[in-house]
Amino acid sequence: VQLQASGGGLVQAGGSLRLSCAASGRTFSSYAVGWFRQAPGKEREFVAAGSWSGAGTYYNTYYADSVKGRFTISRDNARNTVYLQMNSLKPEDTAVYYCAADRWRGGLSQVPSEYAYWGQGTQVTVSS
Repeated sequence: VQLQASGGGLVQAGGSLRLSCAASGRTFSSYAVGWFRQAPGKEREFVAAGSWSGAGTYYNTYYADSVKGRFTISRDNARNTVYLQMNSLKPEDTAVYYCAADRWRGGLSQVPSEYAYWGQGTQVTVSS
């Protein structure tokens, strides 16, 4: 699976951005997809994760407490793309954001090492 992340940019506090993670080589069916972020000098941290059935009729999502209620992970089956909608952005959300995927084995992992496939990062900068 090859992942391509995009959508980052510079936004003022309180603003919104939508990140995209497009997959090629395989569909996201039967895969868990996670978003992580890494700020300068800090470890990579979990942001959100989701898994979807093939038809999208069943899905499960999980969020870090720091983004719950502000960020939403979703999937567009036709485009084979997973999105991270980020609203009410704060300066502390500034980081390089990465999408990752791995075969769904039940549950949604918050651990980066449990994801085998990674996209390149996309920079999100939130100004105060």
